[in-house]
Amino acid sequence: MLAGCVSVKAPDKPIEINLNISVKQEVVVSLKKDAEDFITNNPELFPK
Repeated sequence: MLAGCVSVKAPDKPIEINLNISVKQEVVVSLKKDAEDFITNNPELFPK
C-alpha cells in the first residue's frame, strides 16, 4: 500500500478578498417612503 504525503505552504502574496456589497434595497426603500409622504401631503396632484 502506498502512503500519501500532504504538504501545506503559505502563499507568497497575501490573500485578497474583494467584497462588492449592494445598497440598492436601502435606496429603494428610502425613495418609496419619500414618494408616499409626497403623495400623502399633496393629494390634489394625484386624484383617485
